Formats: sequence, C-alpha cells, structure tokens
Amino acid sequence: MAESASSRPLHLRTMDSARPAPAPVDALLRRFRNQRPLRGGSLLITIFGDAIAPRGGRVMLGSLIGLAAPFGLSERLVRTAVARLATEGWLVGTRHGRRSEYRLTGTGEKLFAEATRRIYRANPTAWDGKWTLVVLPPQCPRPRRNLREELRWLGFGQLAPGVFAHPSCTVEEARRWLTPQGLAEQGWFFRSAPEGLEQDRRLAAAGWDLAEIARRYRRFRDSFAPVLAAAGTDLAPPSAFLVRTLLIHEYRKVHLRDPQLPPQLLPQPWIGAEAYELCRRLYALVFASAEHYLTQTATAAEEVLPPPGPAVYERFDGLVAS
Repeated sequence: MAESASSRPLHLRTMDSARPAPAPVDALLRRFRNQRPLRGGSLLITIFGDAIAPRGGRVMLGSLIGLAAPFGLSERLVRTAVARLATEGWLVGTRHGRRSEYRLTGTGEKLFAEATRRIYRANPTAWDGKWTLVVLPPQCPRPRRNLREELRWLGFGQLAPGVFAHPSCTVEEARRWLTPQGLAEQGWFFRSAPEGLEQDRRLAAAGWDLAEIARRYRRFRDSFAPVLAAAGTDLAPPSAFLVRTLLIHEYRKVHLRDPQLPPQLLPQPWIGAEAYELCRRLYALVFASAEHYLTQTATAAEEVLPPPGPAVYERFDGLVAS
C-alpha cells in the first residue's frame, strides 16, 4: 500500500496549526502558491540541496510529501516530481517494506556540491583581469538552446555562437564543470585578458544582461526585506523552514544566473551585493529553528535525520545571526 497523507504523523499535516506566521511570511507563501505553473520539481531540488543533502542526503518519501505540503504541492505532484527527478538522474529510490526512501545519485551529489559552492559564497572582491574562454565547434551534437542554458547556469556568458566566457574560473575548473555535460573533450579552452578595462566592460555587457539580473535581484530584495524584519520576532519552526526554503529557492534562481563579475565590471552600487547581504542575514536568523523543524518532522529509513555536518555552518562566510 502506498504512503498517504492520512498515514503520516500528524505534525506533517498540520504546519498551519502552529502559531500564525507574520504577515510578510504569509504574503511570501501566497505569492509562491499563486505561481502558475507551480513547479514542484524545482522546489524539491531546493529542499534537497539546502536541507536534506547536509543531513545525510536521504529522506523518506512521506516526509518529503509533508515538507512540501505547506508550499501548495499536493501529494500527487510531489510523487510525479520525484519520479521525474529520478528519471533525470538526480535521485534514486530504495524500498523499505511498503515505503520509499530517496537519496541523491552520485551525479546529483556533484551537481549539488557545485551549486552549493556558488549559492552560499560572497561575490569576488579581487580579480586577476583574465577570462576563461570556451570555444565549441559548430558540429557539437547537443541542442544549442540546452547547451546555452547549461553554460549560463555555470556562470558563462555567450559572446558569439559557440563562444563562452567566464571571469573567474580556471581552465581546469571549466573542464571539470563541462565534463558531466559531455563537452570537455569537444571544446577548446583559453585563458586570456583583453587590452584594458574598457574592453573588459564591453565583454561583460556582451555576455550578460546585467540590467535584467539587477531587476531580478531588486524583486528578490523587495520580497524578502519585509520578512527580515519579521524574522526578528522569533519565528515558529514551521515558519522558519518555510522562509529558509523560499529564501534559497528564489535567491538561487537569480544568483546561479549571475556570473559574479568582479566589482570593476559592475555598475555601482551593485544590487547583487545588497541581495547577498539580505540573504545571509535572513538565512542565519531562521537556520536553527528550521533545523529543529526538520529534526521533528523528517525521517530517513524510519530514523531521524542525522545532524548537519560542519560544512553547513560555513555557508555565507559563517552562520552568525546579525
């Protein structure tokens, strides 16, 4: 018999029965629930990457259904999204009697590790003035649209058809990043510097739509700045988990598209720095309470999740509430 909402512990079904969330938190949740389409797989990726991966990387399907329910994800939507993520190679399932446990695959762990490194770190403050260029041949078999999206996710900007640039990674890092996409052996890699800062700025303007990135950062700031003030009023653990998840979910959608250019190539003041500081402060405020909620509600193979490893506390240059 499959797991059902009625068979799960009561605390997985009554998050809304805790003390009411502050108005800015409630508004944040309403905005997310009103999105159409409601992309369940994307939110589950956030939950796995931010909360489950640091605590053993395994979770029972019933727990995952319960964690996702307050966000408006139905049991059916979660099951469908998990199955799709498994088909795409992110997750793998294990049966425990009539119940299922899911964990990250080896490939999923590597992709999460790279995304984690980028999401929780500050923008660079120093730069050696050199760019890593990747040139891919016209006969590259991968669909151009998918290729462009994957490289942008890694922080590359497209300068011309088949020509991509990155301001901070090394050639070795670029090869490592592109290996899972099957591109490392197909391209040519260069490390070079244009003639002067003006050309650097022209290259940045050609490779990235900085105005659009700034617009999305401002929207993030406007959504979460009111929540930061409310978080200082001691959010209940369910609300803390909700805020933490939506915070990283929305931040990563902007930040992973941000090439994290050095300051001299950005308009000043750069809204990305403000967004990072807002995210850092709010994450530190809700982290402990959200972890308590996870401990009380989620299990892996019938046991509570193991405590988070020390690397979690290094996120955002150290989780110190301020």
